[in-house]
Amino acid sequence: MTNLPESLAGKTVAVLGGTGPQGRGLARRFAAAGVPVVIGSRSAERASETAGTLAEATGGQVSGADNAGAAAAGDIVVVAVPWDGHGELLAELAPALSGKVVVDCVNPLGFDKQGAYALPVEEGSAAQQAQAILADSTVVGAFHNVSAVLLEDPEVASVDTDVLVLGDVREATDLVQDLCGTIPGVRGVYGGRLRNAHQVEALTANLISVNRRYKAHAGVRVTDI
Repeated sequence: MTNLPESLAGKTVAVLGGTGPQGRGLARRFAAAGVPVVIGSRSAERASETAGTLAEATGGQVSGADNAGAAAAGDIVVVAVPWDGHGELLAELAPALSGKVVVDCVNPLGFDKQGAYALPVEEGSAAQQAQAILADSTVVGAFHNVSAVLLEDPEVASVDTDVLVLGDVREATDLVQDLCGTIPGVRGVYGGRLRNAHQVEALTANLISVNRRYKAHAGVRVTDI
């Protein structure tokens, strides 16, 4: 367990879609770092099951709830749900997310015989869609390009990647960069305002292509900072 940065002291992180690979992987790493985590899922039962497994594996404080319960419980709320249904879920949870920092890591991708590709999003990106729906929340884009396989693998002590953090409120992006830094090997790097989230979400399609060709779990590193 690491010493948490002051910005995260006393804060609970909720992970919506926390029973899927990405959400579960992030929850595992946050819990291992000593951050209290609430797993959210459409099924409270599934969330509690996953929470129990992660608490046992990490020795951390992990509980489960349905997505609405998790949204209400978290100070920082990570959105790791499938793109299909992203907008509907956030609209439903908007009152519970009011006043909170919401971290969107959803990648709007399609898949066909040629592999993964970025889908057009009316608002520009998933993160911008989230901010349009959650007018009373502060949305930050992050964790788009992190391998769920590496996050979930207890044998992987250090995840070798930077995380591009996008947002319009400095205090919120600083907070999420601190959250990134709780995962061993990960560094949060400010990547611009929310309007620049599209290419970071879309880059995941390129990384999936890299991973297929090289049988890897590639991440991104930013040089010279």
